[in-house]
Amino acid sequence: MINITIPQPDVTITKQEAPELSHIYGFTDFHLIPRDRGGIFMFYNSKGELLFVGKARKIRPRIKKHFEDSVSPVKEHREEVARIEVCIVDDAVHREIYETYIINELKAKYNVDKVFFK
Repeated sequence: MINITIPQPDVTITKQEAPELSHIYGFTDFHLIPRDRGGIFMFYNSKGELLFVGKARKIRPRIKKHFEDSVSPVKEHREEVARIEVCIVDDAVHREIYETYIINELKAKYNVDKVFFK
């Protein structure tokens, strides 16, 4: 049996109460997310429920796309996102494994691909 441990987040940012004071999408600390590193990211709501898990070769631009793109799986639920956790994972195979594992282990609400628990 393979034992997979979900990595601890390297960066966690939280949506601010006064969005007019925040920089990007209500998150003033968006700049803390690495621009040129690969990893996985997790969107949570204010109740701590996992909404979406994704992976990217360049993590900050990919997260930004989820807030701007018209085809993102979370496009109808962007306002729900209250916390973003980022885990730096440089290896592409490891990113794929972690993403699939987290989606299914923590039952991400809005992931439609790689879902085995429905």
